[in-house]
Amino acid sequence: MKVTIYHNPSCGTSRCTLALIREKGIEPSIIEYLKTPLSKAELKALVAKMGVPVKDVVRWKQKAEVVAAGIDEASSDEALLDAMAASPILMNRPIVVTDKGAKLCRPEETVASLL
Repeated sequence: MKVTIYHNPSCGTSRCTLALIREKGIEPSIIEYLKTPLSKAELKALVAKMGVPVKDVVRWKQKAEVVAAGIDEASSDEALLDAMAASPILMNRPIVVTDKGAKLCRPEETVASLL
């Protein structure tokens, strides 16, 4: 099974999700999105694959970055995608993609439904 994780090694939930994937004997493709940010088009495609509203993928806890980006939950999808493309820390994590689908794995046990 092919598994991709959009990972932030500084995030405990992301590290735990990665560990759960590896416990299943799977070595995923790891995309450290802070080092290799997704383009707006890639973000849009990922959100579409997840089947959720764009606002659900924004990490609203990053208060300073949210304010700096000038976004809020009423912002358009295009504005939110632009903000995440410009400031990748605004993308919530970890996001895991498999043949079974794609989802934000918060809490980390959520990943089990994709494996």
